[in-house]
Amino acid sequence: MSLPIISADQRLAEPRGIKGCIFGKSGIGKTSLLWTLDPERTLFMDLEAGDLAIEGWAGDSIRPRTWTECRDFAVFIGGPNPALRDEQPYSPAHYAAVCDRFGDPAALDRYDTIFVDSITVAGRLCFGWCKGQPEALSEKTGKPDVRGAYGLHGREMIGWLTHLQHTRAKNVWFVGILDEKLDDFNRKVFQPQIDGSKTGLELPGIVDEVITMAELKAEGGDPYRAFVCQTINPWGFPAKDRSGRLEQVEEPHLGRLMAKIRTPAALATDRLTYAPPPEDPAAADQSQPQI
Repeated sequence: MSLPIISADQRLAEPRGIKGCIFGKSGIGKTSLLWTLDPERTLFMDLEAGDLAIEGWAGDSIRPRTWTECRDFAVFIGGPNPALRDEQPYSPAHYAAVCDRFGDPAALDRYDTIFVDSITVAGRLCFGWCKGQPEALSEKTGKPDVRGAYGLHGREMIGWLTHLQHTRAKNVWFVGILDEKLDDFNRKVFQPQIDGSKTGLELPGIVDEVITMAELKAEGGDPYRAFVCQTINPWGFPAKDRSGRLEQVEEPHLGRLMAKIRTPAALATDRLTYAPPPEDPAAADQSQPQI
């Protein structure tokens, strides 16, 4: 048996889906992004029962109502993880049991993109399930243990997101609500609305793209909706672009955004540049020693 090295040609020839999250305030139009996707190639995971915004959209949907169903759909979409034991979710045994119920997973081959609306509701379903597990009860008193529930919730959500992230051949997009808060110094900060802190903190390291769908306003102009795509942005919105192909602000059209991400990338030496800020003459004068 030889060392299983994947060559550059093999790696580049592999199908590679885009995994990302889009956050924005309620009503900004996140669900309506489905209109920018091909309905024949998109599967809508409707967790919010909020499909009024896409009434008339011709794509297919699934409607999980429990956390168990969310995990079942994840393993059906992403396939089994061979590293897991049979009693664990996303294991080969879990996958086989789900295939017995749902049928041939080849039925999903027609879909290129899974659109999950929303990660906020998935977090609520997960936390409700966690509160009923033995780990969420104190061993001494038998009473609810909130810390145990939140610990289990973090592991469950990260496991679910990571399994969908490893679905190489498909695009997977999660949408969620973005909260605006003030910190201890009365500064405006933005946080994804997800139960518990672990998921929100680790999510940017799991997915390829983190995008904020926001209302921006040009000086002296009317407000407009846009995607904020780069980590360094003047508004402090959560954002990340692993592809290196996106501008700081992009058109709020998910189909065209994915097409741009798939374009040939610039060389890393061209992308990893450093431009020092212009020097302030007044500050430079003050820094000179006084004689």
